[in-house]
Amino acid sequence: MERGLLWLPLLAVFIGLAWSGWNEYQKLEAYQAWATNFDKAKYDIYAVLGLKEADLTWGKPTRKGPINLQTFSLNEVGSLGLFVDNQAIDPNIPPEKGKAIALEFRFKDSAKIVQIPFTEISLAVRWYNYLQSLMQSTL
Repeated sequence: MERGLLWLPLLAVFIGLAWSGWNEYQKLEAYQAWATNFDKAKYDIYAVLGLKEADLTWGKPTRKGPINLQTFSLNEVGSLGLFVDNQAIDPNIPPEKGKAIALEFRFKDSAKIVQIPFTEISLAVRWYNYLQSLMQSTL
């Protein structure tokens, strides 16, 4: 009986991991259906991001699909910044580690600021470079 009680916590951990994996799989499936409408898209645990021509749409991933979706045009953006741990960084020499990674969009005609979170610095740098070149080509 003691051996059975020793295995009980392991069983609980296994069930928790299985549920967590299923939950993340459901989020990914919902994202894939949502992302078909965009030219370029990204998914991570913090945010989904989709680009269609000059319109950028982003929101939070859930099992039923992205929520809190916001859309804006890159033509409205005055400047684009890359932040790691609330510090602006140079995308040509990014840090190796960081906890809070985000792309920051500052709009031309207002004081509005939008920050889109990322989990990886390298992914944020690639999106920064791509969006920066796209914004410069439309000017």
